[in-house]
Amino acid sequence: MEQKRAFKYRFYPTDEQKSLLARTFGCVRVVYNWALRQKTDAFYNEQKRLYYKDLSQMLTALKQQEEYVWLNEVSSVPLQQTVRFLDKAFINFFEGRAKYPTFKKKRNQQSATYTSNAFTWRDGVLTLAKMSAPLTIVWSRPLPKHAVPSSVTVSKDSTDRYFISILVEEDSAALPTTPKTVGADLGLKSYVILSTGETIGNPKFFSTDEKKLAKAQRRHAKKKKGSKNRNKARLKVAKIHARIADRRRDFQHKLSTRLIRENQTICVESLAVKNMVKNPNLRKAISDVGWSEFVNQLEYKAAWYGRTLVKIDKWYPSSKRCFDCGHILDSLALDVRHWTCPKCKVHHDRDINASKNIHVAGLAIFNACGEAVRPGAVKTKPGTSPRSRKPRS
Repeated sequence: MEQKRAFKYRFYPTDEQKSLLARTFGCVRVVYNWALRQKTDAFYNEQKRLYYKDLSQMLTALKQQEEYVWLNEVSSVPLQQTVRFLDKAFINFFEGRAKYPTFKKKRNQQSATYTSNAFTWRDGVLTLAKMSAPLTIVWSRPLPKHAVPSSVTVSKDSTDRYFISILVEEDSAALPTTPKTVGADLGLKSYVILSTGETIGNPKFFSTDEKKLAKAQRRHAKKKKGSKNRNKARLKVAKIHARIADRRRDFQHKLSTRLIRENQTICVESLAVKNMVKNPNLRKAISDVGWSEFVNQLEYKAAWYGRTLVKIDKWYPSSKRCFDCGHILDSLALDVRHWTCPKCKVHHDRDINASKNIHVAGLAIFNACGEAVRPGAVKTKPGTSPRSRKPRS
């Protein structure tokens, strides 16, 4: 069975390529913002909905106008693709999966997508439309054998680093089955507590660089707006943010890959971080730990490698339930890290007890027997939204 998979690499463009990419990014941004304005005005002023076909025809007419003739200097494919992405963004909005689309900004990450008719791929050499020389890509890992890219996305982040994401179709890479299963409790004091008793500490990447970031932000705020020094200061702030995000992402990828390779079934809690960050005392720590991204990585890697990820119901009392006898406490404060069951007198570590309960509940959901779980606790599929639980300190 074939599946689509994207491989992301860093590349180093020449000055000529940087110039063309800058124009392409600018044209993509202008077309996206123009299309968003057209859709919004048509709906509010005329109660009319514009779709991809309508905007595509309007874009063709727009490129023929004298004041927008410069749109023809770049490949037309990324411009059409950004209109398609906007249409998809509105579908996600109307189906409740995303917020209303917003205008793109020059200082944020820039990207452009090329389909197969806008680039050439020969013997591992990639050349984009309107470019005379191929891209200098750092192949940090090989593409699958005989892989032919169906589309590529070029992007530049806020620190002026260039990346290319290559979408290919590859055969299913299912790992050999294993009898191992595990439950994972996500927390703040410890990043993950496994039902095996293993505890993985929280690296706290943001806290490590918080003072350095605050200092760089203060210096940036004092620079004169529009000056070169202010832009240099902005770049320093962006690099610190990128360092934090890169280290966190690297940690999450290594940990999620390890859990997927070692276990056939992984049981986790449902999370709704958007609600949890409303806690004024924990919002910074919750944002730093990155639970949503970690669970998302477990989801798509489980689909890639033939594993199973099970999310238990958000109301399941994993921390308050005694793993030995099943007794459930009436309440359990966040600062209580150990407790003794009043019924069977067993002393519990809060997090290890929760991970064991998550493990048992998840397997019961997967096997559809043996455990009393609230309705709504289901085996999750890649793409479903994380749900909520109370945060742990």
